[in-house]
Amino acid sequence: MSEKIFKDLSDFIGTHFIYTYDNGWEYEWYAKNDHTVDYRIHGGMVAGRWVTDQEANIVKLTEGVFKITWTEPTGTDVALDFMPNERKLHGVIFFPKWVHEHPEITVTYQNEHIDTMLDAREKYATYPKYIVPEFATITYIGEAGIDNADVINEAPYKGMTDSIRNGNFYDENYKHIRSNI
Repeated sequence: MSEKIFKDLSDFIGTHFIYTYDNGWEYEWYAKNDHTVDYRIHGGMVAGRWVTDQEANIVKLTEGVFKITWTEPTGTDVALDFMPNERKLHGVIFFPKWVHEHPEITVTYQNEHIDTMLDAREKYATYPKYIVPEFATITYIGEAGIDNADVINEAPYKGMTDSIRNGNFYDENYKHIRSNI
């Protein structure tokens, strides 16, 4: 795990994180560039979901503290406050009522099913929102670099995050080892 000290956005952009919320939900998240994030969800009500090229607002709040916000095609709003020097973050996920009642619809590679997400958003109730505010512990920090398509490049599977943390998923250039075979 990286021992880098985070100060500015230039330290944060291009970083790959794995974190576990206090409620037990495990997420993997990558600051792909200054306006785009990729992520995989390994635990919780939408475990198995993964997304690339999600437009996001990424800002530095103060030295070493970063806020990222976005709205998904599902209508889910997300706000994350990363404090990587303390290996902590706080996240708030605002799930529309339909996602809380039908999470299985979203458990897919979102990018290939945008129309399905938009249709469900119109078909099912949006309110009241199911709000999940949680602190999380960062269990992995990797320096993946900017716009690295190998970071989040396949669906999550059991044991994936352990493989990443153990150094068995990416090579020395942060390329997915399987893609080099």
